[in-house]
Amino acid sequence: MKRQESRGARVQRGTRRLGALAPLRLWVLLLCAVVLSSVFELATAGTAADPMQALGLQAPNEAVAAPEFSLSDLAGKKVQLKALRGNLVFLNFFATWCGPCREEMPGMERLFRTHQDKGLVVLAVNMEESAKTVRPFVQQLKLSFPIVLDTEGAVTRDYGVRALPVSFLIGRDGHIRWRAIGGRDWESAQARKLFALLVAETK
Repeated sequence: MKRQESRGARVQRGTRRLGALAPLRLWVLLLCAVVLSSVFELATAGTAADPMQALGLQAPNEAVAAPEFSLSDLAGKKVQLKALRGNLVFLNFFATWCGPCREEMPGMERLFRTHQDKGLVVLAVNMEESAKTVRPFVQQLKLSFPIVLDTEGAVTRDYGVRALPVSFLIGRDGHIRWRAIGGRDWESAQARKLFALLVAETK
């Protein structure tokens, strides 16, 4: 009987010890959660601080001059890339049948309207479609930036475009700054931040 009582006492002491450790374990778990949360926030902040990284833009490893071209717009007027030197040129390749192209163009239009007086030119190159096909598309989306027609697809090939949409940012010096493969939300906070920085750069 005495042995059973001492065993019961040991069980009670063990239970009290576990009870005492429970708050400590809880504090350790909470501390780990706080540390992990802080690491995640720092990583997110680093990404958010770099709009190019957040938008998934690809910069060339070395200076690359943008291939020159001369294409007709919807009114038949020639548009030459070299005539735009000194401006930032947002060059976009699209087609009317391309869903992501249609989705990103309203954002491109707002960028154009916001920054055109600061030297930003948005120029969209249609791939191998006629003016008759492209004109209703432009009217429906109420696009005011220039659209040119690459009816033979030569310029599209010169820029290495194999899927749509693809966009390039050509610097004021005529060199490619970055490339975006696939559609983007050009109205996002990161895109607005990026273009605000770009147009603020000294010529």
